[in-house]
Amino acid sequence: METVVSGIRSTGKLHLGNYYGAVQNFVKMQHEHNCFFFIADWHSLTTHPNPADLHGNVKQVLVEYLAAGIDPEKATIYIQSEVPEIAELYLYLNMNAYLGELERATSFKDKVRDNPDNVNAGLLTYPVLMAADILIHKATKVPVGKDQEQHLEMARTFGNRFNRMYNNEYFPEPYAFNFSAKLVKIPGLDGKGKMGKSEGEANAVYLSDSPEVIRKKVMRAVTDAGPTIENQQKPDEIQNLFDLMKVVSTPDTLQHFDDLYNKMQIRYGDLKKQLAEDMIIATAPMRERIEAIANDEVYLRQVSIYGAIKARESAQKTIKEVREIIGFRKF
Repeated sequence: METVVSGIRSTGKLHLGNYYGAVQNFVKMQHEHNCFFFIADWHSLTTHPNPADLHGNVKQVLVEYLAAGIDPEKATIYIQSEVPEIAELYLYLNMNAYLGELERATSFKDKVRDNPDNVNAGLLTYPVLMAADILIHKATKVPVGKDQEQHLEMARTFGNRFNRMYNNEYFPEPYAFNFSAKLVKIPGLDGKGKMGKSEGEANAVYLSDSPEVIRKKVMRAVTDAGPTIENQQKPDEIQNLFDLMKVVSTPDTLQHFDDLYNKMQIRYGDLKKQLAEDMIIATAPMRERIEAIANDEVYLRQVSIYGAIKARESAQKTIKEVREIIGFRKF
């Protein structure tokens, strides 16, 4: 059984794209692998969140991933800051990470360009902390998107460099876990690509959104003036709506509106009203679970404590062995 590590941003709520894409695969993976899912609250400090927002965001993410089906008895779900061994490994890896390679990281250059007044050391060494998150459990598989592949390559670099420096094949090489065809891609409401928080609040439908909010978002979705010839190819913004309908609506409903489009009889208002109601029905069970778990403070505390204990058991073993390899030994 291989070890899998995946970080969950502590600043993001789950939207339909997350849920029908990666999260459902995480739920399957917990039955097949030794999974560690952590909420990356240390990573969020690069943007200087206030204490109330930080705590609230961590709770929101914990609640939603539990509601989505991650089982704390099968997988280890924990909060990054509750495993101090990660910070210790981060320190050791930083000693062998060089300024030039960190400055060449694409994500660092992007952050410097977008936020020139907040170029902090945490941004520069973000790949090192990510490497520590992975290597602390000696993971071999890491589910990441394209935007994180360079960071994963750097994690391999830091692990291999540690092995060479201390002449010890201690850290295995982690590789991207590719969901390939199993990963469902959910389009956004703006017609420009996939659903995601980075594209703006109006682009995504969140699992915790109320029915009223879902209706407003869907009704504002981009459309055109309608088809001008029968069986016309749908433009991207219209195809996106039909692709969303494939996920949340019945096949008969999808076929009905597809036929109307091909006959030039489509009324986008009716299409969007139907799509919104189907989204509300599809997300209702998740919304109910989110509300129930969010109000159960005792359960959340138990999950947090249990996850930290399990994660620290793995992390402490790694740190003990790393210290001995480096030469930190008690007299």
